[in-house]
Amino acid sequence: MATKRPKPEEITVKGRQVEVLMGQGMPRIHAILQISVTERTDCRWKTKYGGMGMEQLKEVKRLQKENERLRRAVSDLTLDKLILAEAARGAVWSALGVQVRSSYALNCCVNVSGLSVERIAPGLDGYPLPHVA
Repeated sequence: MATKRPKPEEITVKGRQVEVLMGQGMPRIHAILQISVTERTDCRWKTKYGGMGMEQLKEVKRLQKENERLRRAVSDLTLDKLILAEAARGAVWSALGVQVRSSYALNCCVNVSGLSVERIAPGLDGYPLPHVA
């Protein structure tokens, strides 16, 4: 069974434990082994989280989540912008990746896009559209 990776909070606590043990006169390698990690792992943790307090760690995590949310929003808006640019050129179907084969599909596209039938598919203005809820 795979071992569970420690959370950043646990890593900072273990780092503090190493510092305390070293302060008591224990050599660094023995302090690292006492908290059950390798020297290389301790080195990586010290590089990534060294000197960070719990509040700073919480702030970093909050900023990472916000950054991820903003990246997702930007990618969604970019995609919407590209679809609207295609629609403005009259190529709505290729922009949406939809090929109209029925009045149901056309009605769905009208409902989703908010555009008129004439704007989506010029020449189909008189096309009968069933009501879709």
